[in-house]
Amino acid sequence: MFDNISKFLIEQYSPDFASWLIGEPIDLTELSPSELSLEPIRADALILLQSADVILQCEFQTAPDSTMPFRMADYALRVFRRFPYKRLVQVVLYLRPTDSELVQQTTFTANRLQHEFEVVRLWEQSTEIFFQRPGLLPYAVLSRASDRTSVLQKVAEAIDALPDKQQQSNLAAASGVLAGLVLDKQIVRRVLRRELMQESVVYQELREEAREEVRRELREEAREEVRRELREEAREEVRWEERLEEARSLILRLLSRKVGEISLEAKSRIEQLSLTQLEDLGEALLSFATLADLTGWLETHL
Repeated sequence: MFDNISKFLIEQYSPDFASWLIGEPIDLTELSPSELSLEPIRADALILLQSADVILQCEFQTAPDSTMPFRMADYALRVFRRFPYKRLVQVVLYLRPTDSELVQQTTFTANRLQHEFEVVRLWEQSTEIFFQRPGLLPYAVLSRASDRTSVLQKVAEAIDALPDKQQQSNLAAASGVLAGLVLDKQIVRRVLRRELMQESVVYQELREEAREEVRRELREEAREEVRRELREEAREEVRWEERLEEARSLILRLLSRKVGEISLEAKSRIEQLSLTQLEDLGEALLSFATLADLTGWLETHL
């Protein structure tokens, strides 16, 4: 969810992010990870943007990731192979405060290979940075602030002052989602206008994601119910077969005592009988005296 929010924001407000992360407000366009053959290495979490001279790679993380240094080095080599003359800016942005040393890592070293990348820990950033450009407003509440509720209130006021209603809706929704990382949902709902957020593209996409998640859960529940029923049917079938086999064995023992050794042909025909037919044979054999009685009964019941 947070990846999708950040991807939406950086694509819609690329000059704002470029100004913050690169140092100049240039327009950036999306670069597909498939152009770098990156699918096997978590391409879903990768945000790549490019201009004629620079490529910006962003990784928005809510939790520390021990594989991040290797991934940054791997991405850098792939970018260089595809775009050797473009400047590459790699930034890992950690959203949620943590004491983990992993968020301090900015270098990958292996044998003689050494690669460096940038790391931004949002909770260490000045709040004022995020009020300089509208596309950065949703991250203000994650910055270095003693009163995050007040910051969110200022974000809401800044969003309300924007001239475009759709822009207001999208930024309000994005701010609400990201604020949920550090503030109680009730506070977020009280500060940000719910009706404004509901009109946003972001809100609609998140609602559709939630619906799809519910549909996936329902489908999985339905599959599990079918699996349970099939397992129960299989167990019942096994129990039925066991009862049928027990009935056959009992009937054959009783017949052997009553009329003597049973021929292979007669045994074969008895094995074709249903449980009900075996029960009928069990009653009938009480009056049998010879194998001919058994043969006659089988001929009339098969």
